[in-house]
Parts: sequence; structure tokens; C-alpha cells
Amino acid sequence: MSDIILEMKNITKEFSGVKALDDVNLSVERGEVHALCGENGAGKSTLMNILSGIYPYGEYTGDILYNGTECRFRDIRESERRGIVIIHQELALSPYLSVAENVFLGNEITSAKGVIDWHKTHQRAAEILECVGLAEENISIPVSKLSIGRQQLVEIAKALAKKVELLILDEPTASLNDEDSQKLLHIILSLKDQGITCIMISHKLNELSSVADSITVIRDGKTIETLKKGIDEISEDRIIKGMVGRELTNRYPPRERKIGGVAFEVKNWSVRHPDDPERAVINNVSFHVNAGEVVGFAGLMGAGRTELAMSIFGRAYGCNISGSLKKDGKELRLRCVKDAIRNGIAYASEDRKGYGLVLINDIRWNMTLASLPFRFSRKSVINKNDEIVASEEFRKKLNIKANSVQQTVGALSGGNQQKVVLSKWIMTGPDLLILDEPTRGIDVGAKYEIYEIINELAKQGKAVIFISSEMPELLGVCDRIYVLNQGEIAGELSREEFSQETIMKMILAHARKERPAI
Repeated sequence: MSDIILEMKNITKEFSGVKALDDVNLSVERGEVHALCGENGAGKSTLMNILSGIYPYGEYTGDILYNGTECRFRDIRESERRGIVIIHQELALSPYLSVAENVFLGNEITSAKGVIDWHKTHQRAAEILECVGLAEENISIPVSKLSIGRQQLVEIAKALAKKVELLILDEPTASLNDEDSQKLLHIILSLKDQGITCIMISHKLNELSSVADSITVIRDGKTIETLKKGIDEISEDRIIKGMVGRELTNRYPPRERKIGGVAFEVKNWSVRHPDDPERAVINNVSFHVNAGEVVGFAGLMGAGRTELAMSIFGRAYGCNISGSLKKDGKELRLRCVKDAIRNGIAYASEDRKGYGLVLINDIRWNMTLASLPFRFSRKSVINKNDEIVASEEFRKKLNIKANSVQQTVGALSGGNQQKVVLSKWIMTGPDLLILDEPTRGIDVGAKYEIYEIINELAKQGKAVIFISSEMPELLGVCDRIYVLNQGEIAGELSREEFSQETIMKMILAHARKERPAI
């Protein structure tokens, strides 16, 4: 007989009369890795927020049984006292505090007089960090000095310091490269060996099928099914069918390619680090994009792809920038972001919550922000009716799931937020659209819709630069790929030459300063 640590029965949760969860049931066995799958907006994070007390008892209906006892958590502290700890996709670390201080943030080790015992804090922090593979880490440095992958491990150490019994991980690998993702998955499996139960939300289905013992699929706020390893078929295609309600025979929509002449050209582009002018971030990079073409940029984390994109977009990054930009054969002199927008260049940032959106404002406000000066205002007076009509048109065109354009963007799912970002920049009528990790942290269904949007832009003759850390995505979407390594172009591939192996060979050969054999 299985040992059930958690049962959530008939959970229903509404937001403004709309059911986010409708009679959801979840059963988790002790010591297993249990995955939650579903499209953006399916209700996965809402369900976990109920379990962790973020949405307190009384704001939902249904029952939570934990270790056989009914629980009615009023806040997150109550759930943590029972051994339930949640790690959100956006890390909850204080960047200016040390690693050790962050491990015990809100859970400080104090003396009888309430004074923090720093000796015990550092000693215990070192012990816990060793458990998550950070034995050699300097626990006295600010946590902001660590890579995102290591910060994620500090979050897990923080959970272990609270004597976690059930650990909830919401998109833990969304911002990590392949190497850091594999390290984190290994840590999750080691926690399982220590008897800790994990619930993991992720859109990276290959990761789930490799580490999960059970997978529960949620669609439109309802439980669809639970698949168990060794009993049911656990494959990406099987999971996708449950998530979207149909089989996706092709992950990447077909596109009729009509590529024109050179639309945008970069020559001998070099950029220095804004905090260290002696350090070259981008070194003598040259490339071009044709009209109607999707050009990909591949590279490992830290290769300089985002820095290159931001520096081109009105010098939004870097200092001592040199080189030339040409659009339709005419040289551009872009001094700021406003100049870039006026010249038909748009950039959708990889950090949609930090740079792409203002989360406390509504969809209309966010969609029209970039095009406000030249499309929706006359003599500094904003025409709100035109704003509403245009944003409503884009809401329908991009299939954004929202009650209206008056809905706050922060209340939308990740995939729908990403569509708002795309709408904002498409609304400016760009000739060149730079997309930096446009599908990060969103599900396969929403990804497919974004690929279709990209195809439509290319069909209109727009030039598209597509940056992604997922190589299969680059191979499926792009017409050409530039490989970037250490701030330099390591090689260029035509569609006929595409393969993951060739991209990696180019990166490794460039690191050795050799010419790769293709």
C-alpha cells in the first residue's frame, strides 16, 4: 500500500468570477518526485499557492490532507512550520545580503536574547550548502555575485534550513542553461534519496520524463490524468496530448520562405562592459539579416547574445561602442532606445517582468506604451479610445486569454504576458524585430502560437533576429544561424547545415581558436 503524504481534494478557486481551478484533485506519495504539467494559465501555480498558504483557507473550497491531517493554512508561515516550502520561478533572495544570510533569511539562528548567532549561522549554512553541491562556495559574499544556477541552489539550501519535508519547485530550470539544469535535476534526485518529497512544475517535458515518478496533467483548471512511471506511458508526445487536448504532430509550424535582400547589417561591432570599460563583451561582430528571414543566434550562457542585442537596440547596454549599423543600405546612428524605435527596430527582452512589462498596469497600457508618442497621441494628448480599439484587436489576433484589455498584466499567465510583450513591439510597426528568449518559461501550446506569429512577421517581409538557449527551437524556427562564443562570431550555418552537433563543434573549435570541420 502506497504512503500518501499529500491529498488535495475538490479544490476550486475563482478570480473575479472566473474559475482558475475547478474541482482539482492531487495525490502525492511520500518520497517521490511528482510533476505538474499544463499550459500557461492551466492553474498549476494557483494550486501550489493554495497548498503553501499564499492563498489562505477561505479563498478557495476543497480539502488539503497533509500526513493524514486536514490543513487550513492562513499564510505561508503556517505551511512552512508543517514542512511545506515553495520555491517560486522568480527567486526570493536578497541580492545584497550574503549567501549565509540568505540561507537563514526569515529563519535566523538566534541566542536566548534574540540576537543572531553568526558563528552558528555560518557553520550551519556551510553544512547545508554542502548538501546542494556548494561546498566550496564563499558564504560571505553577496548572493548577487553568484550565477542564476547557483542562486537556485541557495534557494534549495534555504528550504533545507527550514527542515523541508515537501518541496515545491515552480519552473526551477526556466532560466538555466543545459549544464546548470542537469546539476539542479541531480540535486532534486539526491533530495529524493534523503526522503524529501518534491512537486515540480516545468514546461521542459524532457526533464520531467527523466526525473518524475508521477506526472499530473492539468488543463483549463481541471485535473485530466495522472501518469505513473512503470505503469503508464510517459513520453513528451503523451504529456502534450494531455496538456493541449490533442496531438501536436509538428512542434514547429510550416512556413513558406520568401527571403528578400539585406534589410539590416552590422559591421565590426564592438562593445565594452558598462562597469569595466577595459573588458570587451562583444568583439568585432559582423552579420546581416534579410527581409522575410528569421536569423538565429546560438551560444552558451554568457556568450554575449543578449548584450549584442541590447547594444544594437539604441545602445541599451555597454559603453565605448564602435562599428556600424545599416538598415536598407542606409547607415543608422542610434544614440538611444527612442532612436531605435523611430527607425523601425524593436527588442523584446528575455526578462519580460523586469524590462518587458509594467506588471501593475493593464494590458492596454502595456501594449501601447512603445508606440504611444507617434500612434496614440496628438500634441501630447492621448486618445484612449484608439488605444482600447488597437489593444483589443491585438488581444484577439494573438489569442491572449484575458477578460478584457483592462485586466492587470501581472494577473496573466507567463505565455499570455509574453504575447502582450510581442503585441507592444509589433504595434510599433518595426522592420527589424529582435526576440530574446521569446518562449522561455511557457508551454508547448503557447510556444506554437508564438512561432506562428514569427512566421507571419517573416511573411510580411520583416527581418527577425531570434535568440534562444534551446537548440531544437533554433533549428525548427530559423533560416540561418550565427553561433556566438565569448563575444565573437564562431560560425554561420545555412538551413541545410543545421544540427546541434555542428553548433557545439563550432563553439568548442572557437574556444580553441580552430576552424571547425563541418
